[in-house]
Amino acid sequence: MTIAAIIVAAGRGTRAGGDLPKQWQPLRGQAVVMHSLQTFATLPQIKRIVLVLHPDDLERARALVPASVTLVTGGASRDQSVRNALEALTDQAISRVLIHDGARPLVTHDLITRVIDALSTAQAAAPALPITDALWRGENMAVTGTAPRDGLWRAQTPQGFDFETILQAHRSHHTTDGQAADDVEVARAAGVDVRIVQGDERNIKVTWPGDFARAAEVLQRDAMDIRTGNGFDVHRFCAGDHVWLCGVKIPYARGLDGHSDADVGMHALTDAIYGALAEGDIGRHFPPSDPQWKGADSQIFLKHAVDRVAARGFVISNVDVTLICEQPKIGPHAAAMCAALAQIMGLEIGRISVKATTSERLGFTGREEGIAALATATIVSA
Repeated sequence: MTIAAIIVAAGRGTRAGGDLPKQWQPLRGQAVVMHSLQTFATLPQIKRIVLVLHPDDLERARALVPASVTLVTGGASRDQSVRNALEALTDQAISRVLIHDGARPLVTHDLITRVIDALSTAQAAAPALPITDALWRGENMAVTGTAPRDGLWRAQTPQGFDFETILQAHRSHHTTDGQAADDVEVARAAGVDVRIVQGDERNIKVTWPGDFARAAEVLQRDAMDIRTGNGFDVHRFCAGDHVWLCGVKIPYARGLDGHSDADVGMHALTDAIYGALAEGDIGRHFPPSDPQWKGADSQIFLKHAVDRVAARGFVISNVDVTLICEQPKIGPHAAAMCAALAQIMGLEIGRISVKATTSERLGFTGREEGIAALATATIVSA
């Protein structure tokens, strides 16, 4: 079975506003029509793609569209545009064809596949959603009546057909009221039964100016990259009169031993951020063999990790640090630690958690030989 896709983008779309036809207006960095084109192009079942265009848009398309896509000039009506595309496929041994509106940029592989699967037992299949809202009739912005919604569906594309069946339906189609609403209407006029498959709420059609913002919001959610990293660090006690923990100097009978200032909490947190970025750990960026980092303030390491997050196009969503020790007591200093980390990282304090636990007198922390820290950091694409 050889499947082709026809993407219809020959209209002018004046209701959408803007200086360009809606299919060529930018949406998250590329033209509206390119979103659906890329979705079809990356589905292995689709062997041919035809893009139907207004004559004025051919040069624009040649600069953007891959050479593997066939460009066809549209007609005076949608019916004629689709027929032009169908005729362009007649010598390519196509068995099934999907016809999609180029103003629906959010079509997914799952939806396309549902339509293709339905064509294994039907001559025609199309996605739709049942109408659940009440229906009114109105005039001059006033309700003049109601209408039953039972059995009513919101039609979507792509609409799929046996190739020869829809080709002959279009060749024989005649209308006295302008043009058919879609290819399902053309098929039904030729006596073809059409199977309904489950549509997709996100598969909106860009029609009005506000639809661009709706589509962009969906694409942003889809594109959001959420990553989580974990960090763990340990430092033993040594002679001293204070420890540094999460950027706060705490008076204590001993200190912590380390190449830098041994801020075990900040080290674990820094490693968690590097982990979320898949960029190793502190040792990769600040080798302990390098004498310049002897006694260094751990803020240097944490700030570097935070800067790497921004450089990679992410933002930090939240961080969580757990200090594991019997002494010193962390509770009285936890708020100050959150405030210090917030200032160093440039985050709202509500996105930072610092807490403590003991190991119930077990292990090296239970014997008060040192302090351990666990940290988790979540970053999201900006």
